[in-house]
Amino acid sequence: MNGKVEARLASLGLTLPEAPNPIANYLPAVLAGNLLFISGQISKAADGSVIKGRLGAELTLEQGQEAAQASALAILAQARAAIGDLDRIGQVVKLTGFVNATADFVDHPQVINGASDLMVEVLGDNGRHTRAAVGVTSLPLGCAVEVDAILLIGS
Repeated sequence: MNGKVEARLASLGLTLPEAPNPIANYLPAVLAGNLLFISGQISKAADGSVIKGRLGAELTLEQGQEAAQASALAILAQARAAIGDLDRIGQVVKLTGFVNATADFVDHPQVINGASDLMVEVLGDNGRHTRAAVGVTSLPLGCAVEVDAILLIGS
């Protein structure tokens, strides 16, 4: 489907990836009433390769923000796969971002802004959300960032 949200993505020069398959025993998305829970989406480049590394070591803040943006695009891809039309997203309720970082790295919120800023750019006020940004010592497949989401879905 090609609605307002997809047109906005195109105007920003952004392309959604195919909704990634789970890498373990879980569902990528679950619709519970009018809430869509999206499992953690790891940072993958447009070619499908994992964006790997640790912030504060191999990756810069800007590279971390790009990784978070890639995770946000995967969240939208999972939402499209689950509900068919991104225009049904009434609100991004919450994002939780995990940053693969060194012990002395302290800019986790700025990294996850890559995901938050993308949601607001694409969805406008419907993209504004609550959030947590957490630093961790490792993430699946060595990825730089993982982000999960809770979305309010309208009819």
